[in-house]
Amino acid sequence: MTGQILATLLPVFLIAGSGALYGHWRTPDIRSLNTLNMELFVPLLVFAVLADRQAPLADYIWLAVAAAAVVLGSGLLLWPVVKWLKLDAKVFLPPMMFNNAGNMGVPLLVLAFGPEALPAAVVVFIVEMLLHFSVGLYMLNPRTSLWRMLRMPIVLASVVGLGVNFSGMPLPGWLLEAMHMLGGVCIPLMLFALGVRLLEIDFSDWRTGLLGALLCPLSGLVIALPLLLILPLNPLQVAVLLVFAALPPAVLNYLVAEQYRLQPHKVASVVLIGNLGSLVVMPLTLVVVFTWVYAPV
Repeated sequence: MTGQILATLLPVFLIAGSGALYGHWRTPDIRSLNTLNMELFVPLLVFAVLADRQAPLADYIWLAVAAAAVVLGSGLLLWPVVKWLKLDAKVFLPPMMFNNAGNMGVPLLVLAFGPEALPAAVVVFIVEMLLHFSVGLYMLNPRTSLWRMLRMPIVLASVVGLGVNFSGMPLPGWLLEAMHMLGGVCIPLMLFALGVRLLEIDFSDWRTGLLGALLCPLSGLVIALPLLLILPLNPLQVAVLLVFAALPPAVLNYLVAEQYRLQPHKVASVVLIGNLGSLVVMPLTLVVVFTWVYAPV
């Protein structure tokens, strides 16, 4: 089992570490790289996975419901904690709710459970992204227009991909293969960009960051565990949900806080320390998953 966990986590942290090392020497324009990834490679992967009729998306409806419950439930669960500790809800709650399902989640799930986990990984990633750019932006500014979300390439790719899948429209194999190949670029690129981004984050508020590193996976798992008894999820989906619930805060929280001028340095500390904390949290989560839930063949 130790070898299986190392084989899952080492590529994740090695690629992210390569990004940090390269970013330290070269300081690349990571914003343009992320734009290319989010506007081209990720939408292509999302469309290819959703449009492929070999992936019966009806089987993932309850997983999508569970992922949404984890995201929204974490915020509701931690709301009284934020009030009790007199923290700024707009600063602290979004990183607790919106986790790193893209940069870390998709690569980690594919490495842990194999290519058959890709549709499930994409489903929870889409749920997290849609909620982030709807509920998340509304939390920061209630006047934010939903039209902004609807224009996002990943949203358009999701809608069209779902339409193709449910309509039964056949797509040429060569077209899907090309989209899978281009979309596959996004998985290592997400990890590489994560490593570069972490160089921009400091420890200016390490106490809040340490609190977030503890509460983010804890709140996600507290919400996820009862769902396992309620919802009809198969073992692979249970494994995906548990890993999803334990993921650290998304780096995107820092970028959004910077855009809205909501104490970005404090959010940065929460994100950085949370992702560093995943060095402990994710191995423990995988031990539980591989031991009691799901073991790839």
